[in-house]
Amino acid sequence: MINKQNLWFLTLFSLILVLSVYYITMPNDLLVNNVKDKVTTNSKSKTTVKETNSLVAMRVSLEEERQEEMVSLQETLTDEKTTAEEKNNAYEQLKYLNQLQGEEEKIEKQIKEQYKLDSFVKIDDKNIEVVVIKDKHDNSIANNIMRLVQANYDDKMYITVTFKKS
Repeated sequence: MINKQNLWFLTLFSLILVLSVYYITMPNDLLVNNVKDKVTTNSKSKTTVKETNSLVAMRVSLEEERQEEMVSLQETLTDEKTTAEEKNNAYEQLKYLNQLQGEEEKIEKQIKEQYKLDSFVKIDDKNIEVVVIKDKHDNSIANNIMRLVQANYDDKMYITVTFKKS
């Protein structure tokens, strides 16, 4: 059985791990984009905000979804009434979510390096959704991206590539 000291250590360690992964993976351009999104008008000196980048919106949505799941798992870890097996499963699920986030970022980086395209990647079990910012749909690029993503996995993955206008 896990005693309170070990439980607190696991809880704080997982929280620090999640926050450090979030800090490391936070795009540096996010702050720059926020500044660029604010446009001041000369006539009334009002500040208006343009629509944010669709990739940023998708990332934020995924981050919120995963954060809610992580909070639920951390509550399971800290709950005294849960069994050791349930706590182990929750801890493994937290590790899995962090691993998914790392894989998504790795694939986005590969697409950026190889094709010079901004992208968003979401992995859900064997399904991988890739959204690429490009004005024109290009089947050959989509096929190449699918091959690039599949090369990261031994098992067959179901990959979808969609294009969005910038």
